[in-house]
Amino acid sequence: MKLTDEQVRAVADLANLELSDQELRRMSNDLAQILTHMDQLNELDTSAVEPMAQVLYDADETATLREDVPRASLSNEEALANAPQQGAGYFKVPKVIER
Repeated sequence: MKLTDEQVRAVADLANLELSDQELRRMSNDLAQILTHMDQLNELDTSAVEPMAQVLYDADETATLREDVPRASLSNEEALANAPQQGAGYFKVPKVIER
């Protein structure tokens, strides 16, 4: 599947990436290969395959999730106790997204 430069730049923009012309060509090729592979997978007949909602099953030695038991949550003061910076009852973090 051939992608236009505008489509690749739109995807890069969604990921907040700036691509050089060389990177744009490489990403365009990589994305085209991924989409071609997805098209091949879509050709497979999966009508006889049962849907899977959960890969875990009840067994002591294979179960990896803890039991869901309700418990008291942290208070705001406890949650912020080790925060490097806090203000107005919230964590303060540096701005990481510039637009």
